[in-house]
This record gives sequence, structure tokens and C-alpha cells, in this order.
Amino acid sequence: MRILVLILLPLMAIFLQSTFFSVYSIKGTTPDLVLVFVTFFALFNRVEKGTAYAFACGLLEDLYMGRFIGLNALSKGLTAYIVGRVQGNVFKENIFVGLLSVLIATALNSLFLFLLSIVVFEVFHIDAGMLDSILYQAAYNAVVAVPLYIWYYNSAKGGVLKTPGRVK
Repeated sequence: MRILVLILLPLMAIFLQSTFFSVYSIKGTTPDLVLVFVTFFALFNRVEKGTAYAFACGLLEDLYMGRFIGLNALSKGLTAYIVGRVQGNVFKENIFVGLLSVLIATALNSLFLFLLSIVVFEVFHIDAGMLDSILYQAAYNAVVAVPLYIWYYNSAKGGVLKTPGRVK
């Protein structure tokens, strides 16, 4: 059941991002629910698992969007790697850990997307709207992260997302 939920989470997230949240965008910006779930997964699992899951979710997102396959996969994989490296040093029971992790992950993911875009595109223009978009997305991600973190935490500690063999 855990595997099925981990497969359905990014599929649902992509669906919600492209339908429901596109209607309720803030200045044209929608939350990156895939990044939110990838961040939570990286917090509760080993670095290797978090990075692999993030890469797969990013690749799924790239395949759905159909442009520049690999950009989201690499940026989300790198972001999850960094989040996963610090996961053992944080107090996951505190909801602010989830909130702060999502804010940091949004900034890191945006930075990685920017750097990868410079490599992919020979000419890349920076404008003020890009920073606004990142700030709006970070705020939007933070708002949706709070209830999702509560659900994810409870599910990872004793529900359907609990890692087999892990003690409560």
C-alpha cells in the first residue's frame, strides 16, 4: 500500500497543480506540490531514497509538461539530496521544521532550475518578475505545506507511509 501511495502522490500533485491550483494562482504562480511531497519524503527517509524518489517525481513532472526533460528531475533530485543530508539533525515532530524545509527547498529548487537553465539555454535573461514568482511560490508552498506536513508526519510515523521495519 505504501508504494501505491508514493506513486499516487506525485500524480495527484501534478493533476492538482495543472487544474485546481491553476485556477487559484497568485499572480500566475501555483504551488509546487511535487516539491512539497519530495521534501517531506527526503525528511523522513535516507538520502539515497529521497534523492531517487525526487528524481523520479521530477522526471514524471518533466514528462507531463513535455519540455526540457530532465530539468525538474535534476533540480528536485539535488534539492532532496540536500534536504536528506540534514534530515537526521532536525526535530521532525515540530511543524515548523516542515514549513522551513519547504521554504528552503523552494529556494534551492529555484536556484538549481536557474543554474540548469543557464546551462541548457545559451541566452538567458533575468527579470524582476522571476524573483517575484519565486517569492510567491515559496509563500504558496508554505501555506499548503502546513496541513500536508501534519498528514505526512502522522502517516510516516504510524500510517500508510510508515517505512516497513521502522519502530514508532
